[in-house]
Amino acid sequence: MYSIEVNNVSMRYRLHNEKIDSIKHYFIKKMKQEISYTDFFALNDVSFSVPKGQVLGIVGLNGAGKSTLLKVVSGIIKPTNGSVLTNGKIAPLIELGAGFDGELSGMENIFLNGLLLGYSKKTIRSKVEEIIDFSELEEFIHTPLKNYSSGMKARLGFSIATITMPDILIVDEVLSVGDIKFREKSQKKIKYMVDNGTTAIFVSHSLGQVEKICDEVLWLEKGSVRKIGESKLICDEFKLNHK
Repeated sequence: MYSIEVNNVSMRYRLHNEKIDSIKHYFIKKMKQEISYTDFFALNDVSFSVPKGQVLGIVGLNGAGKSTLLKVVSGIIKPTNGSVLTNGKIAPLIELGAGFDGELSGMENIFLNGLLLGYSKKTIRSKVEEIIDFSELEEFIHTPLKNYSSGMKARLGFSIATITMPDILIVDEVLSVGDIKFREKSQKKIKYMVDNGTTAIFVSHSLGQVEKICDEVLWLEKGSVRKIGESKLICDEFKLNHK
């Protein structure tokens, strides 16, 4: 049984061929039919599936389309073509803390971000102490978030996003923030979820992490699937091609 099925997904963006300085300039050009575009495919005919309880890693150079693909699978953006079928509740660990308000305290942001992620107030209240404990931010929890470092924000975001056991976990570079101790702690939590039946898609610049965590790896190159296969084999070949 597959938890995720991605079928012939493409994501096209239309780029203006010339700089347009204002809305007025844009409408004048449009009326004169002088606007020209170039189509850019961030993803091009991508297909793959992930069985329930398995971890798929995605590797590729910057600009290969990794983050775009995760946003499409998470339902954050809709593909230009193709379809994505998912079976179960998704927890996207993408751009952690994107819904945070810098003027509010860490505690207030727990409730704000939790509600944005779809948790009920009752669930958040019951998990507040667990979130604070896991993030190791008790000393700063009533401090405005604008005074947090990027690592502290990511720790709080990760702790909120993982308070329930999702069916599908989408992880984008979240283990590259914070100190080594917290990265190891986050990795253990993800492993615990996967060991208990959660399906995951995992993106990291650390090929060591990808090899360690993932069952299979998809190699994305310029928006297209170059290869997909056993974790170590794909990572080794990727390393050889990008020495």
